[in-house]
Amino acid sequence: MITFLIGIAILILGYFTWGKIAEKIFGPDDRLTPAYANADGVERIPLSSKRNMMLQLLNIAGMGPIVGVALGAKFGPIIFLLIPIGNVIGGAIHDYFAGMISMRNNGSDLPSLIRKFFGRFAGGIFVAFVSIALLLVVTTFTNIPANFIVSLLPFGTAVLVISILIIFAYYILSSLFPIDKIIGRIYPFFGGTLILITVLVCIALIPQAGLIPNLPLSAEGIAAAFDAHPDGQPILPMLFITIACGIMSGFHATQSPIVAKTIRREKEGRRIFYGMMIVEGVIAMIWAAACSLLFTLSPETLGLSNGNTIITTAVFTLLPYILGVLAIIVFIFLAVTSGDTALRVLRTTAAEFLHIDQKKAQKRVLTLLPFIVIIAGLLLWSNVSPTGYAVLWNYFAWFNQIIASCALLLATAYLACKAKPWIITAAPAAFMCFICLTYLFWSSPEHLAGVPFGIGLPLEVSYVISVILAVILCAAAVICGKRLSKKSDFEPDCPAKYPEE
Repeated sequence: MITFLIGIAILILGYFTWGKIAEKIFGPDDRLTPAYANADGVERIPLSSKRNMMLQLLNIAGMGPIVGVALGAKFGPIIFLLIPIGNVIGGAIHDYFAGMISMRNNGSDLPSLIRKFFGRFAGGIFVAFVSIALLLVVTTFTNIPANFIVSLLPFGTAVLVISILIIFAYYILSSLFPIDKIIGRIYPFFGGTLILITVLVCIALIPQAGLIPNLPLSAEGIAAAFDAHPDGQPILPMLFITIACGIMSGFHATQSPIVAKTIRREKEGRRIFYGMMIVEGVIAMIWAAACSLLFTLSPETLGLSNGNTIITTAVFTLLPYILGVLAIIVFIFLAVTSGDTALRVLRTTAAEFLHIDQKKAQKRVLTLLPFIVIIAGLLLWSNVSPTGYAVLWNYFAWFNQIIASCALLLATAYLACKAKPWIITAAPAAFMCFICLTYLFWSSPEHLAGVPFGIGLPLEVSYVISVILAVILCAAAVICGKRLSKKSDFEPDCPAKYPEE
């Protein structure tokens, strides 16, 4: 329990220290935000700070800090330190700069910003990466709530099929409507339910708090913590692939531009982008504690490989049956919030890349149609193939952290271009590049269950190669930013297009 409380303290202190440092480095001012400068009645609409905070929380959180930490808790109590430290100096920094740079560039999506700072070729490759990742997100977060529904209702396959159809239909509808018509209205309510269920679980932990494991503060204890996973998975890279939301998630960089289009003042950015990531970290810590307690009370549950099953078991272990059912219902809604915004970002990303105006509903439908067909195929395959879901999850996790690495490299180039302290983003960028590259070089069917193929190099060799390449990538981002600063026709902050008076 002590390690858990130390982690919570790190998160809170991080917001008031590291968060302020990040804000000072970026330098928010009183310029018009996209919500006013280029209001379009669809994406760029001013919303209140409180609505934006809840919108951002649900955009980035959903089931992410719950399912991910359910599997990540298998690494033992060291997660109570790695989650908050990674969140404060990495994940929250990632979310803040992704959102603020987007805001300075008319709410541009991440692929457009990558193309702007790193060139058309890099932008095209990144669009492909983001599109694949978001397709996997929509598919995964259609299956997750559908399977939660099946756990509550009889009739098995019939319920699963109907649930998938209804959820996917909602995603399509939500992604086509202006953001204030559906998402902006219902997300604050969903955000409240997420916080409520988490608070109830936190209260349920108190009587058994002494059973929540602590990290032994000794060289031997810390060394043992790095080899605590029951399946022998190495913390580096697997912990940071398994736990994304709560520590660092590239998916957030695709979501922050949604809110960047609706913020009224730049100075609201710290509490919306940095602050909501800190809140997500607190949520992740509480659910990590719940799952750690479950593993202590029922060691056999360590053998469970499905995050949904672990969470369901933990909920019904800690809460009365009625509250447990309520929690599962909330989980269904939370999972849905990740899928619908992912489909919206798919549409807006394609529209920006192909220069398709989205003011008319007809054009929004046409932009979305190819993605609907692809996702329908992925849904069919993932539910027919016995290994389909596992494959989807493994590759979604890796693509997700690739996006995080790219977002941090973008922020590094941006700061270098403006001659500001770029180390605040370069350090987490180098670490995430190292994580992604190590996973690429090390993973294989022999090393990691559920991976259909891979390079399969020894872990130590993967570490060495990945460190070298990570340093090169960060150095390249800094050099790129400094070169751009010398171009007279390059503007890192696009001047606002003020409405005609």
